[in-house]
Amino acid sequence: MGDSLTGRKQNVSDRRSSGNRRAAVHSSVYADHASTSPLAPEAREAMLPLLQQNLGNPSSLHFEGMAVRKIVEQARSEIASLLHATPEEIFFTSGGTESDNWAIKGLAESRGSIGRHGIVSAIEHDAVLNTCAHLADNGLEVTKLKVNGIGHVLPDTLRQAIRPDTAFVSVMLANNEIGTIQDIPVLAAIAHEHKIPFHTDAVQAVGHIPIDVHTLGCDLLSASAHKFNGPKGVGFLYIRHGVRIRPLLDGGSQERGVRAGTENVTGIVGMVAALKARYQQLEADMARLKKLEILLKEALAELGIPLIYHGDADHHLPGLVSVSLPTLDVKDLLRYLSAEGIAVSAGAACHALKNRSSHVLSALGVPPDIALQTIRISFGVGNTEKDAVRIAQAIRAFIQHTREVLL
Repeated sequence: MGDSLTGRKQNVSDRRSSGNRRAAVHSSVYADHASTSPLAPEAREAMLPLLQQNLGNPSSLHFEGMAVRKIVEQARSEIASLLHATPEEIFFTSGGTESDNWAIKGLAESRGSIGRHGIVSAIEHDAVLNTCAHLADNGLEVTKLKVNGIGHVLPDTLRQAIRPDTAFVSVMLANNEIGTIQDIPVLAAIAHEHKIPFHTDAVQAVGHIPIDVHTLGCDLLSASAHKFNGPKGVGFLYIRHGVRIRPLLDGGSQERGVRAGTENVTGIVGMVAALKARYQQLEADMARLKKLEILLKEALAELGIPLIYHGDADHHLPGLVSVSLPTLDVKDLLRYLSAEGIAVSAGAACHALKNRSSHVLSALGVPPDIALQTIRISFGVGNTEKDAVRIAQAIRAFIQHTREVLL
């Protein structure tokens, strides 16, 4: 029997090897858009001319520099218009991590001795949590707000956490692992009752749901281009007019003296082109992604295995599905799907190489063993109904192969 089982395991391995060959023949399915999204054609076309030119430095006073400065300021105005902000409130950065670091550290340091306490949610991205951990090492007290079973920060939870020396509140708009969308207008209003600035990490939300900074009521908002089909390595931070924040970087006087470093002009242009393209089809795309999500869940329900979905089923990012498959070895499943040309993830990409359960799922009260059996499927531009069905079919095939090994 031992030789027979070994032979069957080898057969499964052989099937995976053949799967690699099949993946090369059949079109692949990319369903990990929450990790990063493919570059939009509009962004590529907008960036190419700049890559082919000898651009001047936008801080230079000669004609080349002034021409590039005009491009940067036009991009700033276009982003501001999409978010209902003013151009003077948009500052270009290298991406979401820098924007979050700048917002949190800048607020904490600008409040000085009167602000020795910060508040964040327990399900923030590591860009916020690790920034707070750094500040905690330097004397800042940090309160992590608990969330309910579907990932929401309840208003009373925030009210009870606020202190006279609270320097900032930071709660993400949409969670990158479970997709839950927070009621930011209510939370921001509570912070403002105590004259506390409110930051929201909107990296996972910008380009995926309508965003109006005035409706949200936030004072600062972080975004990253590669999450909405723009280039990697560029993003922005919205800082409401009148909000005091210290610079994160020491250097030159770029970005009106608060963000040192020569602007990534090519990236900025690509980011704006991608965001404009997303907004032009935003409502239709939200409906399309919701349809794919429903189709996937219907197909998964036919597998005949336990399924546990995470997050708010009614208020979440369209097309993002976090589901636990308690009977399956998720690592083997992900390898199998990859061999079949299907890309999904076990959660946040920054945790992929760590053998630990998600802090987001833990905050929801999900047991560690169930959290480790969770996959995240996130649809985006280019995904079709066939993709949703193919993912479910591939999981079914994996289940069948696994059962054969155990027989």
